[in-house]
Amino acid sequence: MPPDASSLAPVHRSDRAAAASDATDPVPHNGQFALLRERRFAPFFWTQFAGAANDNLFKFAFTVMVTYQLQLSWMPPAMAGLAIGALFILPFLLFSATAGQLADKYDKTRLMRRVKDLEIAVMALAAWGFLRADAAVLLGCVFLMGLHSALFGPVKFAYLPQVLDERELTGGNGMVEMGTFVAILLGQVAGGLLVALPRVGHGAVAVACVLLALAGRVVAQGIPRSAATDPGLVVNGNPFVETWRNLALARRDVVVFRSLLGISWMWFFGAVFLGQFPSFAKDVLHGDERVASLLLVLFSVGVGTGALLCEVLGRRQVEIGLVPLGAIGMSVFAIDLYV
Repeated sequence: MPPDASSLAPVHRSDRAAAASDATDPVPHNGQFALLRERRFAPFFWTQFAGAANDNLFKFAFTVMVTYQLQLSWMPPAMAGLAIGALFILPFLLFSATAGQLADKYDKTRLMRRVKDLEIAVMALAAWGFLRADAAVLLGCVFLMGLHSALFGPVKFAYLPQVLDERELTGGNGMVEMGTFVAILLGQVAGGLLVALPRVGHGAVAVACVLLALAGRVVAQGIPRSAATDPGLVVNGNPFVETWRNLALARRDVVVFRSLLGISWMWFFGAVFLGQFPSFAKDVLHGDERVASLLLVLFSVGVGTGALLCEVLGRRQVEIGLVPLGAIGMSVFAIDLYV
């Protein structure tokens, strides 16, 4: 989910200080959890938390529904997780670069609120799809929720450097990463449990999706203003050309390009595992929806713990040495799971 290359340019200290001053004057660093008491951070944190939870509640409920409840000749249960995951990721490939330009051109707070408005509309359509058990409608909503997340991603990456100082940034990023995976955990567990409720499961998922979308929009109203970094930017209407241009730009900087590859590989690795949990629980472990949810709990707790440890192990600095250790751990335990 790489941000637009233009948003990878460093934010000048004066710009960051001005933006932080607009929200709330920075306080001495008292630990990353102290940021949750700051208006410049807390509404943003809970907005992205609600969005991530809703994404995953919706996707996992749909995946479980197809795997355990529906019999679709055109989408076998073993392929459901991969198909839904691929459809969700497709908008990132198509629109991330353009979304990065939008994040540079417009007030980030206003943009986040408009994205939350889109989420409400998509979840209303998804609620109708769940009530009718209409897989085609829900697949369309998967793509639209992927678009929602693709638009929100660059804004999320660009917002924090504007409102946090350098000593807060690693902790802030760790909090967002931890929050994202806790939201994934809660959303997927809730989705799996709600859709499995006898008779009322589909309706319960429909209501939960709409309520989470509304909650995210309400919280987003409290995010402080975040000025546009390049209001004169001309947005390229061709996402394919813009994506290629950004990749070419990133390749000029070895550190940036390798960072993009590393982040992309990490998300690819995680998406493959997450997409296969329902099928793995059913066909290999011979378990029900609760077993699939348990696998998600263990996975997400591990990721959240690792995200929080980054600040401690990195001593509040961006520590590149943690990356190969994490990659080795992922590889070793993936092999162990296979064996």
